Amino acid sequence: MENDKTVNSKYFQDHMHENVCFGCGIHNPDGLQIKSFWEGKESICIWQSEEKYHGWTNVMNGGVIATVIDCHCMGTAMAQAYQVEDRALDTLPEYRYATGTMNIKYLKPTSNLKPIELRARITEVKGKKTVLNCEVYSEGEKTVTAEVIAIRVFDSSQSSGENAFKQ
Repeated sequence: MENDKTVNSKYFQDHMHENVCFGCGIHNPDGLQIKSFWEGKESICIWQSEEKYHGWTNVMNGGVIATVIDCHCMGTAMAQAYQVEDRALDTLPEYRYATGTMNIKYLKPTSNLKPIELRARITEVKGKKTVLNCEVYSEGEKTVTAEVIAIRVFDSSQSSGENAFKQ
């Protein structure tokens, strides 16, 4: 059972029960532990890297950046589905999303020393598919852009089997 702090949390990832994902799983103590929340029509994630995630000295590894974008966008797609239904993140049915595609453009090196800020916007929703644009900022400069397609792969109200995201 979730505690009051998690149930009342504004962070999308705190409502993904039993999530052990490396990027966003609250139940993965060795993971990145990203946190996303709404700010107007955009979702925001502010994340501080660690030295072990550098590519070159003081520059963040591109794969780590892709992971943070991926997890931020999957959380945003989930949160948007709840928002459209005018319900809280801790209500049923439970939804989960997985990455369909990601098209990432690395515009310039991203500092591994300072927090990065991700801003994602929903651009289209068609059935189970949600398209998002995500931008990464390092020290106020846009360093990465991405178009991400999220696919709803779990809906607890329609599932006849087990949640693939649970063990």
